Amino acid sequence: MDFDIPEDIEALLKRLDIFIDDVIKPLEQTDDNERFFDHRREDARTDWERDGLPNEAWEALLDKAKRLADDAGFYRYPFPKQYGGMDGTNLGMAIIREHLATKGLGLHNDLQNEHSIVGNNVGLLLMLEYGTDEQKAEWVNDLAEGRRGFAFGITEPDHGSDATHMETRAVREGDEWIINGEKTWNTGIHKAKYDLVMARISGQAGDANGITAFLTPMDAAGVKIEEMLWTFNMPTDHGRVSFTNVRVPQTSIFGGEGRGLQVVQHFFNENRIRQAASSLGAAQFCIDESVAYAQTRKPFGKALAGNQGIQFPLVELETQCEMLRALIHKTAWLMDKNGAFSVSDKVSMCNYWANRLCCEAADRAMQVHGGLGYSRHKPFEHIYRHHRRYRITEGSEEIQMRRIGGYMFGYMEQRAPKGVKES
Repeated sequence: MDFDIPEDIEALLKRLDIFIDDVIKPLEQTDDNERFFDHRREDARTDWERDGLPNEAWEALLDKAKRLADDAGFYRYPFPKQYGGMDGTNLGMAIIREHLATKGLGLHNDLQNEHSIVGNNVGLLLMLEYGTDEQKAEWVNDLAEGRRGFAFGITEPDHGSDATHMETRAVREGDEWIINGEKTWNTGIHKAKYDLVMARISGQAGDANGITAFLTPMDAAGVKIEEMLWTFNMPTDHGRVSFTNVRVPQTSIFGGEGRGLQVVQHFFNENRIRQAASSLGAAQFCIDESVAYAQTRKPFGKALAGNQGIQFPLVELETQCEMLRALIHKTAWLMDKNGAFSVSDKVSMCNYWANRLCCEAADRAMQVHGGLGYSRHKPFEHIYRHHRRYRITEGSEEIQMRRIGGYMFGYMEQRAPKGVKES
């Protein structure tokens, strides 16, 4: 059994570090761009006059960093080679995501809006897996180059974890479908040209089958962003969207009729393991910063690190990081070997524990750093506020635990989560 990081990934990490130091950091330090990362970050990133949306200068800076990373050959790592990528693996993405997150806040990696110099373009992966030939011809190049994308309309005001009970409906009329309903926590909807709307076309509430995904233009008649939802960590890119007699063509169906839940499950599994790795990296950053501070801070003339009250909580967190890292790497490796749905229970283990661990590590870092740790002059409050979200989104930790229990006690089949039909 080999626990070494693959040589090609190790070499890529070294090149990434050089690129960050030589290109990304200088950009971060130009024209007061540091305001987006220092104690001014929340205010600088947020356009309070536009209902709390991301500041356009902030988004332009992220886009510039992404373009530079693409020109340098890093951004498309997970993409197929035919689209300029490296045929990246789940294991590779997990290692990279953790590595970038261990560097703390910076233009290289900002999870608040899923920005990274190594693209986490799950939309492209789904298009390649589920798109029709016509959809691929229209979408793939734009997705690969980041020219446009689509948001995911899954959650509803009255239905979150119970997605199969969604009330949004689509009814066929000739060669068109008429969509009526409402979605909320529609992330990225403020600039998305399309929304991948999940709607029931048949069956009863709770049925896994009968839910279909529709690529719905945001400028279609009857589509309206009702409000942007302000959050614990601003700015917001989460909207509540209504659909009133929205007409879309038959060709807008994505993944086939009645297979919307399969698309969702695939998206979640791919994203959850990467999110777990990012949370692990952020947790490790908080621990490392706390250890370094405790070694230099000398209350009463002695290093803070000499106190077991400081040592023991950090020891426990470090131990959890080591165990979680092994599970994440194993899970990602098995996903590459056997498919995205082969280890759904372990994906859930990684996801819920990593997000909880990150929050605990950020809280402990604030405690170790005292008043300074609580201030915005340190990044821990930002890390806590942001990663607290992931204990709820894309399947709350309670749902993840319920899912694991389903596999443990035989209520669920390992290779066939609800709504998934294996080919």
